[in-house]
Amino acid sequence: MKNVVWTGTWVAERLGVELVGDEKLSDLLGLALRRNPRRAHLLVSNVLGKHVPQSPSVVYGHGFALGRRVRELLGAEGARAAVVLGYAETATGLGHCVADGVGLAPYLHSTRRPVPGVDTAGGFEEAHSHATSHLLLPENPALLAGAGPLVLVDDEFSTGNTVLNTIRDLHARYPRDRYVVVALVDMRSAADLGRLTEFATEIGARVDLVTAARGTVNLPEGVLEKGQALVAEHESTETTETTEITEITEITEPADSRPGHPGAARVELAWPRGLPDGGRHGFTPGHRIRLDAALPAMAARVADALPDGARRVLVLGFEELMYAPLRLARELEQMVSAEVRYSTTTRSPVLALDDPGYAIRTRLVFPAHDDPDDGPGERYAYNVAGAGFDAVVGVVDSAADTPALHAPDGLLAQLAEHTPRVLLVVVPSYVPVRPSTERPSMLPEPLRGPAFSSYAPDEVGWLLQDLSDVTLEAPTEEREEAIQSGGAHYAESLPVEYQPSPQYQELFQTALGTSAARIAQAVGAVTELVLAERSPHPVLVSLARAGTPVGVLMRRWAKHRHGLDLPHYAVSIVRGRGIDANALRWLAAHHDPADVVFVDGWTGKGAITRELTEAIREFESAEGITGFDPEIAVLADPGSCVRTYGTREDFLIPSACLNSTVSGLISRTVLRSDLVGEYDFHGAKFYRELAGSDVSVDFLDAVAAHFPDVADAAVAQAKELLATDRTPTWEGWAAVERISEEYEIHDVNLVKPGVGETTRVLLRRVPWKILVRADGGTPCSSGAESLGEGTDLDHVRLLAQQRGVPVEEVDELPYTCVGLIHPKYTRGATGADGKAVTV
Repeated sequence: MKNVVWTGTWVAERLGVELVGDEKLSDLLGLALRRNPRRAHLLVSNVLGKHVPQSPSVVYGHGFALGRRVRELLGAEGARAAVVLGYAETATGLGHCVADGVGLAPYLHSTRRPVPGVDTAGGFEEAHSHATSHLLLPENPALLAGAGPLVLVDDEFSTGNTVLNTIRDLHARYPRDRYVVVALVDMRSAADLGRLTEFATEIGARVDLVTAARGTVNLPEGVLEKGQALVAEHESTETTETTEITEITEITEPADSRPGHPGAARVELAWPRGLPDGGRHGFTPGHRIRLDAALPAMAARVADALPDGARRVLVLGFEELMYAPLRLARELEQMVSAEVRYSTTTRSPVLALDDPGYAIRTRLVFPAHDDPDDGPGERYAYNVAGAGFDAVVGVVDSAADTPALHAPDGLLAQLAEHTPRVLLVVVPSYVPVRPSTERPSMLPEPLRGPAFSSYAPDEVGWLLQDLSDVTLEAPTEEREEAIQSGGAHYAESLPVEYQPSPQYQELFQTALGTSAARIAQAVGAVTELVLAERSPHPVLVSLARAGTPVGVLMRRWAKHRHGLDLPHYAVSIVRGRGIDANALRWLAAHHDPADVVFVDGWTGKGAITRELTEAIREFESAEGITGFDPEIAVLADPGSCVRTYGTREDFLIPSACLNSTVSGLISRTVLRSDLVGEYDFHGAKFYRELAGSDVSVDFLDAVAAHFPDVADAAVAQAKELLATDRTPTWEGWAAVERISEEYEIHDVNLVKPGVGETTRVLLRRVPWKILVRADGGTPCSSGAESLGEGTDLDHVRLLAQQRGVPVEEVDELPYTCVGLIHPKYTRGATGADGKAVTV
């Protein structure tokens, strides 16, 4: 049995306050007296990291565990769509940790610091607080506008007023079906227990509550007056002690010149450029991944600056800046032998009393040093003085690194009176690049299977709108005439889905059986390149739809080989129209653009590569959102158009043989002004009726089954590629230009090089001729053995025969084959002789 005095004993005995509830409640909470006319007592958390220095692992662990419980409550789909909102100042760090536990949820916390140029997306009042007004300042207001669950995080849930004020304000702007309230402790009185249920009924939404412990505080009559009297009685003693400290610290010499007090040594963290310092304007899963990657090096810099032999170290955060110092402290705790503790400064005025039965033993008082909007005032650091810390690492944002911080009565000087070593770490204050403005229509969450596509919901999220109920198909001949005459763009309609014959399906299965291992090795190689060169935790964004199976396979490889659960989305890019800008906006709001890796199946002549590069340039110029890398990662790069690829061989990728039935039953994307508005995602159809012919998952499973067999070879291939000069030569583009002129086509868009593109010509367009290498083989740039026409060209020859299209063998072709679209199309001209052929 523990022989420890509960840190709420002093208040409980003198005020008659009774804490009733779970057994662990007294471990989580102590009591102190507020210097506040609205409430006498303060529940002091032992695991929040605000008033009581605590192990950073304990602080982080409690928040993360709550987040995991939220994830279990919502399920994977609900958690993926959730947004987490924390409360300033006390719960800003706790909310971050909950968001980490939820998984892919973006995070935002309220703030009491207005930021010029950033629009307010909401606000609410916290009635019992010493500073009541909260602002919501997301960089992207769409963060609060989704239909997914909103998770609200505070340190305690007492009357429920704060939560109800928040939900009421946000629900009026952005109504949703579900809210989850998260708190370390549920301390509602019996009278307040039913309010949440009544409120949920009133607004017509579900409201859940997740807490670590349950209890209540029984307050006797007149407790407010008794508490104020106790504060007044003991403040005179505290004031005398504070005055004595002030007399000592008010000296004229700079802090660095004081004997015995070397002052604050600044530690340069090398904080990642553009990474937000917290959730004031939003913090995405991509930001979290960047922080994870940078933390070891940053913590090592702090560790190197600690004094030799330090046994106790405090990392002291700053008011709303809780998460960054917490993560830094937790990383430091893992790499040094010293006992590391974490807490932060606060605006909250609390009586300090040196008694083992009282939660706030000491306090340091210093002037506010971040030029607060509500004017100058006192700030506090509790339980730091007299705690025996050999070093204190003060972590502030750059807005708070002011002369007041370094003044003789400032925080650093106060700390120097109580520890031999003070270190100062300054994290750049993040200010959004551009003012946030609400768009007329907010962007929805990604579509997922089984409601949209036959892929599992965690395999890919489609940043598209569902146009399944719209008739978009047109006969191939009509489409080609409209496209070539300039009367329509190819993305304004869809070809009639090709229904493969039994013979063609058999060819697909044969090709898959023959090439699955080779595809698996290429998948492994390109994924390893991405992880080594682009990001340790990339966000895969496949170009719908040919890139999507490859993106799914890369995600599976990362899971199989490295245990990584990578996010994967599919977006639309249209030749001549660019990439879906709204999809990029959504990605930037939920992930770090620097982690986004665009994925496609293969390169032909490189037109999409060039299209993406130009589209990203225009998007960044127009939106002010930077960081996207336009280079595509592909399975095969026969055109030598990119640096990130699994192979440069032009071989049959079976997913090119079919259309939707190997791509999750999703159509090619559609961009038409009467269907896709300015703030809509591009569209696509889900062909549910083709489920009987769907081989999408079969294709993925067949390739992934070879991952264990090819793992060593794929890793070796990636290492070889990393040591190779992979500068694109664009030899494919040169070949296409040559063919266009030799065959008097005079339009490179009608020349489709490579097995994949040739297949598309035969399935979707009006083919004229098919060119194949005279030797019938596969050009190999990596020394691999040619597989010959028996594997790579059988389906091409079958389709050409069905459509009456001649196959012409040519010498010195850099691709296995090239498809030529009919250059002088008239209605019915589906073959070289201009006669229609029924497929």
